[in-house]
Amino acid sequence: MKQPDTNKKKGRRDLTLMITLYDTGARVQELIDLKTRDIRLTKPATITLTGKGKKRRSVPIMDKTRGLLENYMTENKLLENGKQDYPLFYNSNRRPFTRPGITYILEKYLKQAKETHSDVLFSDRLHPHMIRHTKAMHLLEAGVNLIYIRDLLGHVNVTTTEIYLRANTEIKRNALEAAYMEVVTQDTPVWDEDTDLLKWLEEFCR
Repeated sequence: MKQPDTNKKKGRRDLTLMITLYDTGARVQELIDLKTRDIRLTKPATITLTGKGKKRRSVPIMDKTRGLLENYMTENKLLENGKQDYPLFYNSNRRPFTRPGITYILEKYLKQAKETHSDVLFSDRLHPHMIRHTKAMHLLEAGVNLIYIRDLLGHVNVTTTEIYLRANTEIKRNALEAAYMEVVTQDTPVWDEDTDLLKWLEEFCR
């Protein structure tokens, strides 16, 4: 998120796009399909997403996201009357982004981040759906109720959302196992080589 050059118009667009993708937890197609009419900038600020089966849902957005969107839409004259059905995010040809187009933006900044932060471990690739998964995991780790996460992500059944709960549990289990193994391998005494202990046990059992 720190990589786009916000001194440039394209950088400001890319940052707004990435922040919106994360904050809404949207599927990439839902982001592509956004029209200017789907953005509510007055409080409470929300974005209306059109999901699978044309089902629509409104998701709240953070103040920072609202501010970025307002500046972006003002700069690109998307708040003017008559532009309600314009795509919110579009490429240099003024056409809505495609999936490969959004993936290209994410991976471009991933590459930049790797170059500027060589001490940080990054994934090899960065797909739009990984942003959605990250948002869900962050909400879960923050203690947000699974039902709210389901509604935000637009899942029909909460059992789909429970995948994140199982993933979170698995992460904790692996961390605990790693910590346990680190403890038990440190100077663990071999009891059957302790002659004093064996002698005591022999006498105790008589």
